[in-house]
Amino acid sequence: MDALKYITPKFFTTIRNYSKGQFLKDLIAGVIVAIIALPLSIALAIASGVNPEQGLYTAVVAGFFISFLGGSRVQIGGPTAAFVVIIYGIIAQYGMAGLTLATLMAGLMLIIMGLLRFGDLIKFIPKTITLGFTLGIAVGIVAGQVKDFLGLEMKSVPAEFLEKLLAYGKHLSSINWQTLAIGILALVIQIFWPRLSQKIPGSLIAIIVTTAIVAFGHLPVKTIGDLYTIKAGLPSFTVPDLSFSLIRQMMSPAFTIAILAAIESLLSCVVSDGMIGGNHRSNAELIGQGVGNIMSALFGGIPATGAIARTAANVKNGGRTPVAGMVHALTLLLILLFLMPYASLIPMTCLASILMIVGYNMSGWRTVVRMIQRAPKSDVAVLIVTFILTVFFDLVVAIEFGMVLAAFLFLKRMSDVAQIRQWVDKENLDDPVLSEDSDLKQVPKNAVVYEIFGALFFGAANNFLNVINDDGKNVLILRMRNVPAMDISGLDALEETLAICQKRGMTLLLSHVNAQPYRVLEKSGFIQTIGPDNICESTDQALEKAAALAKKSLDNFI
Repeated sequence: MDALKYITPKFFTTIRNYSKGQFLKDLIAGVIVAIIALPLSIALAIASGVNPEQGLYTAVVAGFFISFLGGSRVQIGGPTAAFVVIIYGIIAQYGMAGLTLATLMAGLMLIIMGLLRFGDLIKFIPKTITLGFTLGIAVGIVAGQVKDFLGLEMKSVPAEFLEKLLAYGKHLSSINWQTLAIGILALVIQIFWPRLSQKIPGSLIAIIVTTAIVAFGHLPVKTIGDLYTIKAGLPSFTVPDLSFSLIRQMMSPAFTIAILAAIESLLSCVVSDGMIGGNHRSNAELIGQGVGNIMSALFGGIPATGAIARTAANVKNGGRTPVAGMVHALTLLLILLFLMPYASLIPMTCLASILMIVGYNMSGWRTVVRMIQRAPKSDVAVLIVTFILTVFFDLVVAIEFGMVLAAFLFLKRMSDVAQIRQWVDKENLDDPVLSEDSDLKQVPKNAVVYEIFGALFFGAANNFLNVINDDGKNVLILRMRNVPAMDISGLDALEETLAICQKRGMTLLLSHVNAQPYRVLEKSGFIQTIGPDNICESTDQALEKAAALAKKSLDNFI
């Protein structure tokens, strides 16, 4: 049972002591979150290049399964702004069939990641990379709304960022000023409404007000109904056509969806844990996300993940178990069945303004500015490179290049902090390279002691070889107490050190070898080569052995 605990959904553990009082809180929170999710789901679907109802399909189907099978008590799943640019690009190149298959494959990848316990590995993605691609996605979202916000007369918006800007420039003279005015009104409402009420989302008020103005004023402002045919009713179950060539083409987009879903959902879990004082199960969350995306694809939806803003709203309104997320999905289902036709009256510019606010909120620009001002230049470089690659290329390239760059910079830092310091005699206590406790030791005159600080890996190995230059000594002691890890390059450095010592007639002694380096030395056969007696448990033992070797050399000389 303990082996299965890490993938057990939170629903099955929280339901054991469930009470009527908590159900009432979850019910209220679920309904409120559904009201918040309604305009967002429609807007995100349209921005992604799919029909409005597909956003609700995603929130209903994926949202239910993410709550039911996920590893968080309060996670709310559904379509999010992070996927907009990715989905738009996939549909532009491969069509809806490609998106459905990519979502299915991403779901399978997420399940495999959860079963292999990859949930804990996501935390190793540096913050500079997540900030960089999040800011890049936010810029892409805002850029994608210009056409509808200004009411430009153009057929379609290119997927590429530069092409998009050039297309806007060519059609800038076709601005519909009434559309722009309605869009600005929607922005103003969303900005100032939270001062009046935190319960009802400003986006919903903006939709109600602008829809009423456009409908009753008969304004020439394009609405959802002008561009889309909205289908009310339950989504239909559809199995996509599969082909090996399409599966191969969708491998990279599916990986992008899976990685982004994993990062955003686990980040949302961490944020919500801090709000409720709980602990999520990261691997169960990945499995829940995987099942949610598979079911979303089979029922006509788009990729989904944990939504930080909706999850936070759930917590603030009393939601404490996955039941709240399931209520949110069921509430949206009722809206889909009975109220969806009215969505055709919503102005497109209003939805564009909603997504602009979403992009602004998700950009984290204040954090980015603080990091640029305070962080090392290398971290800033990773952030900027990731941002630029996200905007002008795609997320996979941005994450891959950002991870490689961050890894190289990390290795450079580790190499810089790795040091080799020589111990000196008690007579030289003012020597700046004196080890902190060397004044308690008496180093024999025939020996030289070096202490290694930091991981002994390929980045630091070359510096290490420079210390073997002591003439007139016949014992070299390497104190490895502060070496937590060693790789094959570190092993090569030790083997080369041993070869140099043997050529000079010196004895090499190692002291305080930690567990991981010891395993490397043992597996490689180095311990047998150097001799087990020359691996000392402590520096005192190594110094005693050096003194004994000095005495033995003196006796042999006499």
